[in-house]
Amino acid sequence: MNIIAKYFNTLKYLKPKQWTSRLLFKCFRPIPDLSQAPQINYSFCNRKPFPVYYTSYLNNNTFFFLNEKRKGGPGLWNDPSAGKLWLYNLHYFDYLRQQIISAKEADTLIASWIKENPPASGNGWEPYTLSLRIVNWIKYHISVQKLSDEAIHSLAVQTRYLSRRIEYHLMGNHLLANAKALVFAGLFFSGPEAEKWLNKGIEIYGEQLPEQILKDGFHFELSPMYHSIILEDLLDVFNICSAINLRSYINRMLACLHAVTAPDGSLFLFNDAANGISLSPASLVKYANSLNIKTECSCESVSGCADLPFSGYARLSSGSWTAFCDGGGIGPDYQPGHAHADTLSFELWHKQHLIIADSGTALYAAGRIRAEQRSTAGHNTVVLDGDSSSQVWSAHRVAKRAKITSRSFGGDVFSAAHNGYGKIIHLRHWHISPQGLEITDKISENAIKSDVLKNKRKKNHKICSYLHFAPGIKCRITGCGYAELLCGNKKFCIKFPSGMKTDIIEGCHSREFGIVEKTDVLRLSSVSTIPFKIKITIQAI
Repeated sequence: MNIIAKYFNTLKYLKPKQWTSRLLFKCFRPIPDLSQAPQINYSFCNRKPFPVYYTSYLNNNTFFFLNEKRKGGPGLWNDPSAGKLWLYNLHYFDYLRQQIISAKEADTLIASWIKENPPASGNGWEPYTLSLRIVNWIKYHISVQKLSDEAIHSLAVQTRYLSRRIEYHLMGNHLLANAKALVFAGLFFSGPEAEKWLNKGIEIYGEQLPEQILKDGFHFELSPMYHSIILEDLLDVFNICSAINLRSYINRMLACLHAVTAPDGSLFLFNDAANGISLSPASLVKYANSLNIKTECSCESVSGCADLPFSGYARLSSGSWTAFCDGGGIGPDYQPGHAHADTLSFELWHKQHLIIADSGTALYAAGRIRAEQRSTAGHNTVVLDGDSSSQVWSAHRVAKRAKITSRSFGGDVFSAAHNGYGKIIHLRHWHISPQGLEITDKISENAIKSDVLKNKRKKNHKICSYLHFAPGIKCRITGCGYAELLCGNKKFCIKFPSGMKTDIIEGCHSREFGIVEKTDVLRLSSVSTIPFKIKITIQAI
């Protein structure tokens, strides 16, 4: 792809405010305000306990993030040998919310951070890390033990700096994280300065929530993980602040969470998503219930079909089978940083066993693994002529992108089509029954652009359909048009067009960040003219 076209198709979707904010963010770095902290609002407290979080501090100054363990010590906060995302997690201070950390250890870590991270210097002063740490320090103060005077002063300095580095250049979930921190700090402190922070946070929520929380309840970046993170954020703000009307958003997000929770209680992994980062669906429901926000869904035992027409997702369920189908776009055009080229992909479960799996997300750093997991070939869908349906590049960029051209839901059936291949439309139809799942793909000319192809010789295209199996499942070809899956003592049969070439290749799956497991991938391929049809059935034996 021409590099100029790639950049043009990436940048043309940015909002004017993003352009101006990017310029200001890059050229202007505010001078930290080290003046005395405002008075604490001593009446401020959370009404209900905040949830306990995953264990990431292992005592003896040892940390465990993204499935990587590191020993603390001088220089760890900005250690260049550690990955940037790992360091971000270190700076978040989520570990203050776990049960095993002692007050003495927590105070020591806070003091170490203040000493080794002077204002406006290092990873800890980036707006997103500031936002999460501000909230976690305040939670610690009101729930566990009061912060030292030094920490309270640092908290004020951090909030002042954040208030002048709000992430309008990125927007999306980062902007909501900024708003949450400003609300927490605005309530924690008192006086005109604190009131200004609080009002700014409320203003951002008022502007962003109607757009970011879709009418079907899903967060508009279309990541189940970020949906869960933002749901927890709204529950936290609801817990401490009555000035923002969040109940309707929370109710929609909870109902949506039910639809995207897998049979084993985990999340499905479309776009950038991994388990073990956000609170589990069951924990979010429990937290909501503690705040007297009742939901009819039970994320411990999820069943039934559901349509999420604004996000594009659909859940099909029948008998022992559950499928999650992606019939949506890649998310907001001006912020597709967490998007994969996974349009018309799906995950398939038999009871509580994952059979056909999304590749997941192992890391955010640009490179081979990141590129493979974001590509269309890294998902359970069709690839045309070796291209991805959306042109994902670098770590978080998207140039040309697939758009949904049609979509319909009928309970046990779901279909959608996209135009990511230009003059060619990919239409996929899913039908679930107690016997299994049937998938029909139709590759045809785009009716709107078909006049371009008239009176021209039909072109051959390489058409590949991929099925990525969950770790531990072995696939073998058993005959012309047949394959068998071995999952423990259970067997499954896959039937596909006998005329297609079959290969079992190596893929990868990341259920959590930092873990890459090798998997079997069934690749069905053909060189053919358009139109072309592929029908695949998956059943238990």
